[in-house]
Amino acid sequence: MAIAGAVPDPEVPVLTIADLGVLRDVRIENGQVHAFITPTYSGCPAMNLIALNVEVALEEAGFTRVKVTTVLSPAWTTDWMSQEGRDKLRAYGIAPPAEKATRRALFGIEEVACPRCGSADTEKISEFGSTACKAHWRCRACREPFDHFKCI
Repeated sequence: MAIAGAVPDPEVPVLTIADLGVLRDVRIENGQVHAFITPTYSGCPAMNLIALNVEVALEEAGFTRVKVTTVLSPAWTTDWMSQEGRDKLRAYGIAPPAEKATRRALFGIEEVACPRCGSADTEKISEFGSTACKAHWRCRACREPFDHFKCI
């Protein structure tokens, strides 16, 4: 689990697939390592590369029989992201998704703090950011644009 989990996300390389919650499980059965990954959304173009990188990482660690399976159910949710992953996103300049309890309390109203200055005086510019799993926002306080990892 530690070896596969350390594989970086190809789109946000400061995150590992464990930080994202994309790595669901790793099992050894009959001498074969089975890794299970779930995409952040069904059309995620990074999944083939993630699967290949998990396979390579495990083989380089000495496992000779490796199988990586993409699992679509249950669907991935931002609630699976680790706190460390959220902190890494913020430090990288991407606003992390709100936590589950926060989303419920907001009744669907997004309040996104600027990852640069921390101000909550922000506005969504576009539903689509640098990748499909991010939206583009702007801070009214420091005037800087930034991506926000969408809540799913």
